[in-house]
Amino acid sequence: METPNLAQDLRRALSMASRRVKAERGDAGLPDPQFNVLVMLHAQGEMTPGQLAEAERIQPPSMTRTVNCLVELGLATKRENPSDGRQVLVDLTEAGRAEVHETRRRRNAWLTARLSELTADERHRLAEAAELLRKIAAS
Repeated sequence: METPNLAQDLRRALSMASRRVKAERGDAGLPDPQFNVLVMLHAQGEMTPGQLAEAERIQPPSMTRTVNCLVELGLATKRENPSDGRQVLVDLTEAGRAEVHETRRRRNAWLTARLSELTADERHRLAEAAELLRKIAAS
């Protein structure tokens, strides 16, 4: 297969697979932008809304709305930044941590079930493809 055709086929397959995995959600049923903020806080610890907006490449007012929604749902908290009283720090609650864990658990369970339907050879080929995809992503 020619490289441009492979690129197009691979892009489409990755997009379809990603959308299907992301359809598996925790109990809160969060849309991807809100879940992404929880994951960021889970990985990085507390952050300002500005830092979150920069990391997610969105405008600060959009992040403020997202953070406020997560706070209303009890998945995140806001507190005054001790080093700059004009800013707030956002962090996960225990419910927010549980939502990250449950969403990941459901996504892994769905994918594990699909992989178990494949032959050993097919799973081996996917393992090799995963390594190649990591290489592409790191370049």
